[in-house]
Amino acid sequence: MRLLPGLICLLPLLSPLAHAELIDDVNDRGELRIAVEANTPPFNFKEGDKLTGFEVELGQMLAQELDVRPDFVVTDASDLLNGVESGKYDVAINHITQTPALTDRFDFSEPYIKTNAQVIAQKDEPQSILLVQSLTEEKPKANPAVDLAIPFQKGNPAFHASLENALQRIKTDGRMEKLVEKWFGAESGAMPKP
Repeated sequence: MRLLPGLICLLPLLSPLAHAELIDDVNDRGELRIAVEANTPPFNFKEGDKLTGFEVELGQMLAQELDVRPDFVVTDASDLLNGVESGKYDVAINHITQTPALTDRFDFSEPYIKTNAQVIAQKDEPQSILLVQSLTEEKPKANPAVDLAIPFQKGNPAFHASLENALQRIKTDGRMEKLVEKWFGAESGAMPKP
């Protein structure tokens, strides 16, 4: 009985050790949970019952590089980032750019593509535009280019390193360039980020 108060005092010191790294959770499950809205061709959308698009194929490649299977979860804008923040999803691959407000809440991969904000702003459901939210407040006169990146829960350095390594392999071997050309074409102005 005397040990109990001592153990209770030690629990706060041990809790960081008990926190599992996101990459461990992904590996234990054998899947990468990827949130998408599935309403923005050519980024991610449904063709009949099949989920497809640039970001869907990118997610498949990333999962393959991490040696797990992709688990795409179609959700809406209100749940997308909140779900990543809460751990419901591991990542959101949904044409998101790193803004100061989002950097306070998430860690991000390096950008995977530079594209024209106009391409994203033309989607069917304007309320779900995460990327151009800050741009519309400033009412830009030009059509700015934006870098798209992948948000995930803060405080997961091993996951961050694994994600970066996977993304770098996809860029280095030319798969990213082929993917950009397939979904956006050479004339689009979209280009993979080095």
